[in-house]
Amino acid sequence: MTTAIDIGVVDERAARADLRAQIAALELRGARVAAGGGPRLLSLGDLERVRDGLAARPEPPADDHEGARIRLERMLAEPTAHRWERVALAELGEPGCGVYAVRPRLGLIGMLAGWWQVKLSSGCP
Repeated sequence: MTTAIDIGVVDERAARADLRAQIAALELRGARVAAGGGPRLLSLGDLERVRDGLAARPEPPADDHEGARIRLERMLAEPTAHRWERVALAELGEPGCGVYAVRPRLGLIGMLAGWWQVKLSSGCP
């Protein structure tokens, strides 16, 4: 025989699971939640507030990375016109910590001679 307390626990578990699934989907969409000081168990109301906050944020535009791609194409086409310019992989929507940078070939000699090239850094330290 189940009691009213048992039914409330089951309903809350299902609600928690559903809210956590919704929050995970919203976070994958590109929203970020700042950590509030470490692990903690959120109440049902807290989970709903987190979900509502994530749902209210606008979805990042799909063409957000297009400007960075155009800059990279221009850098590759004419490095001398884009000296010292940098485009990070994150700006292109790609994973990793690498950065495309226009640098002089052969250091100071290349800089004085006007030999510029685009190099991709190795990534994260």
